[in-house]
Amino acid sequence: MKKLINNIGLSCLGLCLNSCVDFIDNAPDDTLTLEMVFDDKVRMEDWLSGVYNKIPDPYWGMLRDYGYDSMGDDLDPSQRWYQWWGSTLNFVIGQWFTNSTWDAGLWNGCPQRIRSAYLFIENAHPIPGQHVTEQDVETMKNECRFLIAYYYWMMLEAYGGIPFFDGLVDVESPNLMRGQKSFDEMVTWIDNQLVELSKVLPETWLNKSAQYYGRATSIMCLAVRARMLLFAASPLVNGNEWYKGFKNYDGQERFNSTYDLKKWEKAATACKELIDAAHAAGHDLNRDYNDDGSLDPFMSCYNVFFKRGDVNKEALFVRPDSNFGEFEKHCVPRGASGNGGAGIYQTLVDAFSMQNGKLPITGYNGNYGTPIINQESGYTEKGFSAEKDIRKTKYNLYRGCPGATVDSIGSDGAVYNQVAASGTYNMYVNREPRFYLSVMWNRQWYHQASRETQFMSNEMDGGPTHDAPQAGYLNRKRVSLETNQRDGQHPYRPGILYRLGEAYLNYAEALNESDPSNPDILKYLNLIRERAGVPQYSGNGISDGKDSNGFDRIPLNGQDEVREAIYHERRVELCCENGLRYFDLRRWKKAEEVLDQPMYGMNFSGTKLSDDENDASSFYKRTQYIVRKYERKFYWYPIYQDEIDKDPTLVQAPFWNNQ
Repeated sequence: MKKLINNIGLSCLGLCLNSCVDFIDNAPDDTLTLEMVFDDKVRMEDWLSGVYNKIPDPYWGMLRDYGYDSMGDDLDPSQRWYQWWGSTLNFVIGQWFTNSTWDAGLWNGCPQRIRSAYLFIENAHPIPGQHVTEQDVETMKNECRFLIAYYYWMMLEAYGGIPFFDGLVDVESPNLMRGQKSFDEMVTWIDNQLVELSKVLPETWLNKSAQYYGRATSIMCLAVRARMLLFAASPLVNGNEWYKGFKNYDGQERFNSTYDLKKWEKAATACKELIDAAHAAGHDLNRDYNDDGSLDPFMSCYNVFFKRGDVNKEALFVRPDSNFGEFEKHCVPRGASGNGGAGIYQTLVDAFSMQNGKLPITGYNGNYGTPIINQESGYTEKGFSAEKDIRKTKYNLYRGCPGATVDSIGSDGAVYNQVAASGTYNMYVNREPRFYLSVMWNRQWYHQASRETQFMSNEMDGGPTHDAPQAGYLNRKRVSLETNQRDGQHPYRPGILYRLGEAYLNYAEALNESDPSNPDILKYLNLIRERAGVPQYSGNGISDGKDSNGFDRIPLNGQDEVREAIYHERRVELCCENGLRYFDLRRWKKAEEVLDQPMYGMNFSGTKLSDDENDASSFYKRTQYIVRKYERKFYWYPIYQDEIDKDPTLVQAPFWNNQ
């Protein structure tokens, strides 16, 4: 009997793909068999490529299909895209049910690739006549093992409890219904797999041809492991009494409700192992320098996402192909041929520090519409700037703008550029470099259209149409300055899923929880701040002089202050990347606090360039534009009800059955 392939991806039965069905011997001669696939180098490599294709797209996929970038409080898609983005935008306003669709397709899509990976492991073999060696096959099988572990983690991170099949499933087995494993049990299995694989996979493929770029490495194993163990140590799943007594079908508690400090210790160790291995393999933070030898924080942070291959030392796990063009299109103003409604929340605008490193806002009185302004920071929400905001950087935001200071050479021989024009609303001047890499505001110069943006009501980039930013801002982060939507010009860049900058912050956080006096906490936190061009921290509540960029150090005192500093640094450094903000809010148990309330921005319906709070037509004033809803059950995605109906051993995620 012949084993036949059903569309190479195969079809899904419950959670697992059926194995290749045995057909009768007289099946058509042109039908592709497993033997035909794995006796041919090209077909075998195509199969392996298919196993890889569930790795998320960190641009369009994370924003639109997975929606993780839309579910935090950084990227803010227009609710007027509802007819195209229903599943994602419903979540934002709390319209999420056990029969709601989710375009990520993890519940079925990951098991499909997992099964395809196991089929590869079982059937791949050397093909000497086609230059496929035993070592080649062993490496490809290890790649499949990595992808199996990674896909299981993707599911576990979303659902909390998932069925587990360690190997191929016999479809003739009388019972494929295995229920779900506990969270910690799955973490342990994935952890062991990733540790083993980190010892046998290559640390890099850069000595190979371009077709190897993005394939599994030992560094990728350690990166996935470190992020997973940080999640597993966090309050959501480490001593969370919300889930006490919540059990799987077999009576086993899904989550351990007893706090365990050792989980933080293990996470810290895993993060340090990743950092050390990454450094040994040549990875480092991306840094760009001015002509006088000083650090250029603007270009350093900007180029994290635009340098390629062996030039980009910060990238640890990349997807070589991603739909960054569609992502950028939605971040381009409507009047410049874009679908300009991929905005950002006012809370993200508020989060970036001032140029002096001080926070502009220390909190809110009741809601995000009433900020508590830090008077020591120099921040104000009144008036417009009298002077240009000029910085030492090669980041050329105002190219082509009449009267702007562009690529000016200073007395030190370095290049100076304007980051904000005179007459800019004061909220947007004298801010830290990462602010200008992330925020596109009203009346900011947009060089691709040779004009300022116009986000007010009935203007060329504004509402009431759906292709307009509902909070009065467009996202700029990870959008190339060389993009030109009118010409279809979107410069290539790799899709970075994990990077070293995140690893530094992960390590600092885990260490602060497990060993709060360890000097590595401030060391790695300050490496991120140094690169970003903001003042670094000192410990023990004492400012110990100047930092490496010449700023006065900001003193921190005690574990709690350091924790808040780390939380804040993650907020701005990792914003609008791979849903990291949303995952942070979940694992910290802060999603209800942050997301279950009205959201504010500039006045979407405003028609005047005014900051008069008493004038309904003023644009520059905090205005509520959406009421977000976040319930406790949303911390875990629900299993689609059809799956529950098919398999009585599946237990729905916490709180979904009784709320």
